[in-house]
Amino acid sequence: MNLNKLARLVVMVLSVLAIVFLATIMMSDAKDGGMITPIIYVAYVMLIIAIVFVAYYMIKGLMAKKGDLKKTFISIGAFLGVFVIAFVFADGTAVPLKDGGEVSAFASKMVSTGLNAFYILALVAILLMFFTGYTRIKK
Repeated sequence: MNLNKLARLVVMVLSVLAIVFLATIMMSDAKDGGMITPIIYVAYVMLIIAIVFVAYYMIKGLMAKKGDLKKTFISIGAFLGVFVIAFVFADGTAVPLKDGGEVSAFASKMVSTGLNAFYILALVAILLMFFTGYTRIKK
């Protein structure tokens, strides 16, 4: 049995399970259907299966073409570089909340890092759109 047939079998089994859980929830008198926890576990299993298949095919595809592997590592390095730059420029001050609590300095720094990385990547995307548009008009 090859991997494609196995994947189809797993999808069919999980689909039948989902239909059974849906029918159980719809026929139940309980407010939450009494089946939320099993559905969450099925969702976890499906997520793990999807991650395993994606990782397997990604690694298989990268190993097939050695030139693509180098480009992938360069792209990952550039992406991580953006996050390092965003982290360096992030503000890490503790923020008081309305209910009397406080957001820690590290959590504040991580949120600021995410926002800074978003701004940097958005700026790069906009500049690349203008650059490619300009080069097409110039031709």
